[in-house]
Amino acid sequence: MGVRVYMETEKENKSLGIYPRCITLIDIPTSPAIVEYESIIITESTPSVIEVGQEYQDKQTIASAMKHYSVMNKFQFRVKRSSARSYWLVCVGKNCTWHFKATSINDSAMFKIRKFNSLHTCSLMDNTFIQRKPTAMVVGSMVIPKYADPKTIYTPKDIQTDMLSEHGVNLTYMQAWRAKEKSINCFLPHNVGTILPLAYVVVDSENDASWKWFFEKLKHAYGERPNMCVVSDQNESILKATSIVYSGMLHYSCMRHIWTNIRAKFKKGHLKLSELYFATARSYTLDEFNERMSKIEEFDPRVLAYLYNIGYHRWSRVHATVNRTWTMTSNIAESLNVVTKDARELPIVELLEYMRTLLKRWTNEKLLKANGTFTYLGIKFNKELDDNRTLSHKLKVRTSTDYIHTVLDGVRRYIVYLENKRCSCGQFQLDELPCPHALAALRHRDESYEQYCSPYYTRESLLRTYEIPVNPLLDESK
Repeated sequence: MGVRVYMETEKENKSLGIYPRCITLIDIPTSPAIVEYESIIITESTPSVIEVGQEYQDKQTIASAMKHYSVMNKFQFRVKRSSARSYWLVCVGKNCTWHFKATSINDSAMFKIRKFNSLHTCSLMDNTFIQRKPTAMVVGSMVIPKYADPKTIYTPKDIQTDMLSEHGVNLTYMQAWRAKEKSINCFLPHNVGTILPLAYVVVDSENDASWKWFFEKLKHAYGERPNMCVVSDQNESILKATSIVYSGMLHYSCMRHIWTNIRAKFKKGHLKLSELYFATARSYTLDEFNERMSKIEEFDPRVLAYLYNIGYHRWSRVHATVNRTWTMTSNIAESLNVVTKDARELPIVELLEYMRTLLKRWTNEKLLKANGTFTYLGIKFNKELDDNRTLSHKLKVRTSTDYIHTVLDGVRRYIVYLENKRCSCGQFQLDELPCPHALAALRHRDESYEQYCSPYYTRESLLRTYEIPVNPLLDESK
């Protein structure tokens, strides 16, 4: 049995235009090694099951997964050996036989579990099972969806109760408090101050009339531009208003608000379901998406039906007809709500002045940061590129044509189409930033990356974005 590879080429000639598209069929024998690695790569750090043979996207993911596993099973491990190629854990209990070993796959970034003895021969009590710091990080990641809506009140006491009833984990109040702080920080540090508000308004309530009026004013000021879309919760008034004011403009749903609804509607297995749902929403290819949707159907067919009725294109990155890049949630707006929570109790004039002052400060801070950036891309996207570049160094490249390259990551093959800014992994075209495979191909060609990045990610774009000042207001008496 073999693998049939389809290769499309389309060359441009100034005098002849574009040549007919050629399709070449090549039969390649399938080696046992390739079959061995056809399993799904785990990208989330909260798998419900740990077992030999699982493959993880990198060492950091597998390390986070083991911290999560130790919390769920109420014990503590120590790292016996850790390097770029191996990760070896043992139980802290004296003479305990529990052990875990994972190593890299053919010197790639991916890690595979090679050995795992899950049986303990020691006796550990709940109050000694884990240190405070890992508990806060792991539990904090588990309760993030509770803070997606700033109107939700979810206290450390609530965390204690839920962790005990749902997972059998007994936390102290301080551990729960630290977990809450970790969760809230997932919204605030990365989002607050990075928003570019186009408009905000004070209304009596969120209803059909107020939303329609808001979007009419926004359209008058900002216009209607190519590839515009709205990302929000499933508020019916927003759906109605945008369909009237922006006829034909696409509307997408915040994936975290959908998850909040799933938690409320379906009461079982939230931990495993969360891992499946978010991995499915973030899938870069249709194959990944379909594989994960099959697992959701096996877990609970009602959830599959619920997601289908919403419409895959509304919450799935790979099905979206407008490229949303990293904008999968409306958390940036929600984080603004968190910051202005107390100010909303002020009289209207004072509230508007508070908002003006806040936006003025943010704009100045972002302009200073952009001026202090000396890379082609902004800080956030330059870091993403650096991470991808690090992963690219272990990849091997084979040239097919000037702009088509086969990139080998261990025993996995990826096809990079530089001319079209696409890769078979899906990340290049959806993130609009060179993925590790694209960077490997560019390095093989001795070509720079700049022209393959979205222009919106550049330092120049950031400077132009924040160069317009938020002007101060005169005193009321004048």
